[in-house]
Amino acid sequence: MNVSTGGRRIWSRGATAALACAIILLPGPGYAAPGDPDPHTDKSIEDIRDELDGLYREAEVATEAYNAANEKAAKQEKRLTTLRKDLTRAEKRVKDLRDLAGAAARTQYRGGDLAATGIQLLLGDHPEQALDEASQARQAMRGLVNVSETQKTAREALSEQTEAASKELRELKSSRADKAAAKQKIEKKIASAERIEAGLEEEQTRRLAALERQRSREAEARWTESGGSSGGSAGKGKGKGRAPGGGTQVSGAAGKAVGFAMAQIGKPYVWGAVGPSSYDCSGLTSAAWAAAGHPIPRTSQAQWGGLTRVSLSSARPGDLIIYYNDATHVGMYIGGGQIVHAPRPGRDITTAPAASMPVLGVVRPGA
Repeated sequence: MNVSTGGRRIWSRGATAALACAIILLPGPGYAAPGDPDPHTDKSIEDIRDELDGLYREAEVATEAYNAANEKAAKQEKRLTTLRKDLTRAEKRVKDLRDLAGAAARTQYRGGDLAATGIQLLLGDHPEQALDEASQARQAMRGLVNVSETQKTAREALSEQTEAASKELRELKSSRADKAAAKQKIEKKIASAERIEAGLEEEQTRRLAALERQRSREAEARWTESGGSSGGSAGKGKGKGRAPGGGTQVSGAAGKAVGFAMAQIGKPYVWGAVGPSSYDCSGLTSAAWAAAGHPIPRTSQAQWGGLTRVSLSSARPGDLIIYYNDATHVGMYIGGGQIVHAPRPGRDITTAPAASMPVLGVVRPGA
């Protein structure tokens, strides 16, 4: 046998064996359970989900801060405009009073003093003129005193209005700074979450979706166990508030609010938005109740603090369910253990189990 040929055969057998070993050791397709660590990130799908939820939660907290600062700034701008108008009127009044005081002083000067008038009565050829001038002088003196007092009051009012306008302007600048800081935080958190989601592989995305469906089913069960009200259900008919298949009728303003909110399904969540093409969570609920003829506070925190609270077991369609201990998310109850809400950036307005987030409480607009 040729040595070179034998060497090639030996190498060939060795290479084949090595290749077979390599094939055996190669990892097959991943079928990890939802809780197993992801081979690419060393994080479980639950960890990734929790990280995303945390980032979006922080963005929502900052969104509520932005909305509150925006509302405050809007009120301050309106107040400042009114104060500036008042200030202009006060300045004009002070000027008018100054002119009037000058005219009164000139009238007094022309009329002379009362001692000179007495001499004219005794010695003058026209005593009636002296009496007339004396009367004018007394009137001018009284007018001068009145003008002086009025002018003093007007100047004090002008000073107060100037101080109030300056204070309002300082507060407006502070609110705008708070708004800018909240905006920066929102954008930073959303960008971080979007980078994570963009880096997910198709299999990870599929497993995340499966995990969300599982959590949704668990949330529905929790609502029933917690004693939450079924409260009927509401369909997608605009303003009708009736479920397909004959659910409980939602009447009056609540029906209009539910109908409005349901009609927005499919529109995107955009932080700070109040419609008509996009909404954030409290933007949707405030717009819905405004459309029903009952304006409510803009933010979920103000809705929680300013509306009538009712028990979870008595929740009915149109009520607002407030979530998290800091009241930073809100959805509208539509019955059947479901809410309609604007979930978070990157998602559209949709329905969801009412217990899909930690419930703080329930409030009822118009109660």
